[in-house]
Amino acid sequence: MSDPKTKSSSSFAIRIAIVDDHPAVREGLALLLHPKGIVVCAEAGSCEEALPAVLREKPDVVLVDLSLGSEDGTALLEKLHNNHFPSLVYSMYEDGRKITDAFLAGAQGYVTKREVHGVLVHAIAEVAQGRRYVSPRAAVALAEYAVSRPKDNPLTELSVQEQQVYRLLEQGKSTRSIAEAMGISVRTVESYCERICVKLDLEGMRALRIFAESHHSEFR
Repeated sequence: MSDPKTKSSSSFAIRIAIVDDHPAVREGLALLLHPKGIVVCAEAGSCEEALPAVLREKPDVVLVDLSLGSEDGTALLEKLHNNHFPSLVYSMYEDGRKITDAFLAGAQGYVTKREVHGVLVHAIAEVAQGRRYVSPRAAVALAEYAVSRPKDNPLTELSVQEQQVYRLLEQGKSTRSIAEAMGISVRTVESYCERICVKLDLEGMRALRIFAESHHSEFR
């Protein structure tokens, strides 16, 4: 695929969907990206609106903000990944843990909103071609997280949602019971458990349950 900056025909444009809860941001991005050969084919302001729009329009890349009002965009990343749509996070967060969680949830790339616009254009082109992309500021955040994260207690690496799942596992709750308690799907609970296993270096659900029963959390 050629550099999106050289594209003049919409028939060769990269088609993207934008998921951001601020209409002005979506409108501004559409105006910014169109001259670069990147066309916005769908917009959504929430996780609920996003997946139907993506399934309908089938964009090349889905641009996702992690903060969608009261919603966490990480759950949407998992759904997009499960439906084989490449996602690129475009977020104000420059936090190594959040960036790591985004990639574990299935994101193909991550760009912080403090990057210059050219970085976003390049990231969209890279992700559209099936390559991973981490913006410069996100890369620095990942490096700082890698050298500063606690090594004596791996439970501190769990995200807020993963902590909720872990607490319920400690209580011996089933996957379905956890889903009902958290108001999410069983598949989403399974995804959280898979990510917890990666972070705790455990192999499978049985090992996770045994670990949870013998390693009680002290989350705030």
